[in-house]
Amino acid sequence: MSIDVQTILSHGVAATDAALEQLLPAATVVPTSIHSAMRHSIFAGGKRLRPVLAMQAAAAVVGAVPAGVERMGAAIEMLHTYSLIHDDLPALDNDDLRRGKPTCHVAYGEAIAILAGDALQTQAWEVMAGLACPPAATVRIVHLVAQAVGTVDGMIGGQVLDIESEQKKPTAELVDAIHRAKTGALIRVSVVAGGVFASGDEAQIAALDVFGRKAGLAFQIVDDILDVTQDSAQLGKTAGKDLTSEKATWPAVFGLEQSQRDADRLIAEAFAALDIFGGRAEGLKAVARYLVERRS
Repeated sequence: MSIDVQTILSHGVAATDAALEQLLPAATVVPTSIHSAMRHSIFAGGKRLRPVLAMQAAAAVVGAVPAGVERMGAAIEMLHTYSLIHDDLPALDNDDLRRGKPTCHVAYGEAIAILAGDALQTQAWEVMAGLACPPAATVRIVHLVAQAVGTVDGMIGGQVLDIESEQKKPTAELVDAIHRAKTGALIRVSVVAGGVFASGDEAQIAALDVFGRKAGLAFQIVDDILDVTQDSAQLGKTAGKDLTSEKATWPAVFGLEQSQRDADRLIAEAFAALDIFGGRAEGLKAVARYLVERRS
């Protein structure tokens, strides 16, 4: 059966956005400034790849996207958006463009932007605490996501490594560590959490973990390639920032051609990990293929 990835993505975006609309305070709720800032960033046109991966991982386990998983995806998207708001701040990447729109601190000032990121993270944990799955699964999901966001092999730790590596000669080991933590950890846990939500067995969860690790690294390698090869209009953010900041990137170590080969190899290995699911994983494979073929 042919899988239309654009249909998967559009349905995933619609389900995630509907959940976010329901879960976030309206812009008219006092204090209006913080809620407007949160919504400015969360509804700035993101691809919702992490929620979509969570949905398709759950579908690989049970054969269809289960009800309620979109709320978990929305919580993960809140965490992702919080990280982008903080990443764009002058103290970090100092960027004024995100998803083709002014970054949160440009639109609302640094103080509100910092607090908007904090508020999105807090809201995410509240949402995950009330997920419509067995209590043991809820606790496991919160634990896994907290680890993926944290300082040891998690998103925040990866961000620290990224900051401290600027203007230093990058090594293969350093770039691998940054990518697996800063970006890869949240992609991996989106996939694994989807499997846990759907009550996957340990063999299925282990397979999703391998898939998520490899697909997450491939995603960031492609992101590095696009930063070099695409312009700001195509990316929706400032192109060439990695080169200007002398960041540790995959192309900086391995070159563009090898980087693309590595991304393709990782996706092939990720697909192999999904054999346990048979045809139920076709949607998840389609999204992973999109990760390495995208141009923005």
